[in-house]
Amino acid sequence: MASETTSAGRLIGPGRRLGADGPVVGLMGLGCMGMSGDFYGPADDAQSVRVIHAALDAGVTLLDTADMYGSGRNEELVGRALRGRRNDAFIATKFGIRRADGRRWNDSSPVYARAACEASLRRLGVETIDLYYVHRLDAVTPVEETVGELAQLVREGKVRHIGLSEVSAQQLRRAQAVHPIAAVQSEFSLWTRNVVDDGVLAACRALGIALVAYSPLGRGFLTGTVRSTATLDEGDFRLANPRFAKGELEANLTLLPVLEEVADDHGVSAAQVALAWVLAQGDDIVPIPGTRRPTYLEQNLAAARVELTADDLAALDQAFTPDAVSGERYPASIMPVTR
Repeated sequence: MASETTSAGRLIGPGRRLGADGPVVGLMGLGCMGMSGDFYGPADDAQSVRVIHAALDAGVTLLDTADMYGSGRNEELVGRALRGRRNDAFIATKFGIRRADGRRWNDSSPVYARAACEASLRRLGVETIDLYYVHRLDAVTPVEETVGELAQLVREGKVRHIGLSEVSAQQLRRAQAVHPIAAVQSEFSLWTRNVVDDGVLAACRALGIALVAYSPLGRGFLTGTVRSTATLDEGDFRLANPRFAKGELEANLTLLPVLEEVADDHGVSAAQVALAWVLAQGDDIVPIPGTRRPTYLEQNLAAARVELTADDLAALDQAFTPDAVSGERYPASIMPVTR
């Protein structure tokens, strides 16, 4: 069920449901990853807190973080922002990616799931996590064992709902057989539609599970503002992303004119059209665009008012076919385990 909006783009009504019988969250959520400063360059904690407060004031409820963002600093930031406002937010966080001594690996073992949950609760300063995702499954732990431990955390009142991130349709069905899954978080945008091609979205719909779409703006590419990696800050992880590599970025830039033409027709930005496209894919999809600036937050929310026509959607779909996009979405070393 779509939310109503005011002329300022504020969300004022009910949004979208997570799972067949799950909670209703705002029409769009807020991705907090970039607020840590270790993905998109330097960040300002005070400004990030203001953005979170502005999002809550606008009716955004779903705040998305993870224990690996900023090595826990992101959860601490969200926790500080929610002091005195816990009831305004629906907190989603994730575990399963570990980093230490320059290494990165996945760990979805039951032992680590419990330890990570306890650590996230402390950093967030809450008694219960509203939605707890397995950020990445490892290559050895059966998904049934991981979800079984998360189900125990639900029974103990430490977690309300369980989610999975970047999984296959088969893994999702196996997990659902153990405990109801409220949401699957996967990258989904005009230039990343893997969940359609690999059957994950179809499995979600068959099982009554919501899709939470991260990077709905294509890591900023679909805003039309990233024309060269020379504009990116040192340490920006897009510098190592295949789609932003020399040659690949130039090829992808040829896709933008159609998006910009649709935006011009509606008198809005390319980013707003990209978000409107995601929203138009189904009432069971919740995009979580991330931003560190209040102005961009308001612009993102205003995308809820953009009504794309059937011709608009067809033109965008035709321009951004999977075959037209150049480069993998992640380096091979960190691609999800989906088998």
